[in-house]
Amino acid sequence: MQDALTFRAPRPEDGPRVTRLIADCPPLDLNSAYCNLLQCTHFAGTCILAERRGEAALLGWISGYLIPESPDKLFIWQVAVAESARGQGLAGNMLKRLLARPSLQGVRYLVTTITPDNDASWAFFRGFAARHGCSIAERPLFEKERHFAGRHETEWELTIGPLSAVRSIPKGEQRHEQT
Repeated sequence: MQDALTFRAPRPEDGPRVTRLIADCPPLDLNSAYCNLLQCTHFAGTCILAERRGEAALLGWISGYLIPESPDKLFIWQVAVAESARGQGLAGNMLKRLLARPSLQGVRYLVTTITPDNDASWAFFRGFAARHGCSIAERPLFEKERHFAGRHETEWELTIGPLSAVRSIPKGEQRHEQT
């Protein structure tokens, strides 16, 4: 399946498709359409999408940003994979391609937050760390009562790294990355 895919940085016109994909991927938090549009413009260099030529719907999306106080840390905000593309390694492929970008070569650690009930995200990030020989540190970052007034589950922060073994994309796969 992934042979026919294109991986690329988002463009402003991708905003509505990103919004639809995230809505189709519970338990991901829904962002405003404007937030997704900003990710497709201001943060395009730290986001990646996967699509199949000729299809309207996106198959995958990863949003992220460099942490301003720690530019060696890439915060991964959301990972979304369409139901039809799950279980095929798409999320891991997108993340490796994102990290292989020349502009992100200074990134040594991935940081993300996950709620306790998001089993898919826990499995993805723990598996990614294990496959690449990275350590993983976990701690509660934003607490349900203290930070969310009881309206959102505690967000656990995961820090994965160092990322030295994650950088290369095999030659035959590089041709599918577009910028």
